[in-house]
Amino acid sequence: MTHIYEAAVIGAGIAGSVMAKSLADHGWDTVLFDRKAFPRHKVCGEFLSPESLTMLKKLGLREAVSALKPSIIQRTSLILSRGKPLEIDLPGTAWGVSRYQLDSTLHQAALRAGVQVQTETTVISVKPGEQGYIITTKKHGVVQEYYVRAVIAACGATAIPGLQSQTPRDAKSVKGAHLGVKSHYAGLDMDGVVELYFFEGGYLGLSPIEGGQVNVAALLEREAFQWADKSILGLIEAASAKHSKLSERLSSAQSVPGTQAAVAPVKLTRKPLAWDIFPRLGDAAMMLPPLCGDGMSMALRSAMLCAPLASRYLKGQISIVEWEHDYTRAIHREFKGPLKWGHRLQGILALPYLPHMMLAATKFTPGLADRFVQATRLKETEY
Repeated sequence: MTHIYEAAVIGAGIAGSVMAKSLADHGWDTVLFDRKAFPRHKVCGEFLSPESLTMLKKLGLREAVSALKPSIIQRTSLILSRGKPLEIDLPGTAWGVSRYQLDSTLHQAALRAGVQVQTETTVISVKPGEQGYIITTKKHGVVQEYYVRAVIAACGATAIPGLQSQTPRDAKSVKGAHLGVKSHYAGLDMDGVVELYFFEGGYLGLSPIEGGQVNVAALLEREAFQWADKSILGLIEAASAKHSKLSERLSSAQSVPGTQAAVAPVKLTRKPLAWDIFPRLGDAAMMLPPLCGDGMSMALRSAMLCAPLASRYLKGQISIVEWEHDYTRAIHREFKGPLKWGHRLQGILALPYLPHMMLAATKFTPGLADRFVQATRLKETEY
């Protein structure tokens, strides 16, 4: 069976869902694909920064997300194996909300806008056609074709079959890669703070979410945990064993069944790629170091940058070459600073002695920690 749409978005995470909704809001018939079932748990910090909340308001989504009753977060605590924690006030109020609830809410918003949401649908191929692209999909064994004028990729580093140049240049390399694990826990009192624990071979964050639960997410060097139990909870336990304060913190907490997720490999040095045959959003375009805690903000911003240009292209106001040029420039402008400083901060905290030196420096240089935080954040902008 053949379907005709004006736009297709591949990947129904935050960036893809917001992009699809924005296109539908502009009046374009849009289909949104994802190969996974929803709702589901994903490896994520589950932290919506103050910048994210500003964007949700501009997108008309803040009230829907607020209805999930997210946790209110106002500060961050950096905790090394020794010494006092470094407390940093956030530049505004942040929210903690699970991807399980957030993704579902964004899907519902896209559906209300008129998007055709197709989950559990594998994109088999995307091929250029006379007036756009031919997308072939399979869902529960049924193969279908979609003719669309525009395609947007929001599927992380996943390759899209049928295209010659669809994978970030170094995505296949796993040398130096990390793995990410997460689980929700009960029995932890967070009091409006995100706690980040650093240890040899990675770090782990505790972030409060809705319902009084806490998201426990870790980014680990694969080589440093080859000896550990390879289950998700086993890896979290192995990580906490490397940090006495973290071990004590989690000793009375209980993991919530069914909330575990893992992802590997996580390649932090993957080069940004805003456009490859067609535009890429969120993690498909770049990997912002998770330590920055702004991944969901990046996803929202990339969709907000791309959607107006996509609409202008579909109206015939700009060519696809102009769309590529303007979007690539916008991504470079918005993300160059946060990427640069995010990778520097990630590198500092990955070395054995530098984190202690950095924390010591913040005690003698008032405002240094705040400047580090601001350097990794997206700046306010008009759309």
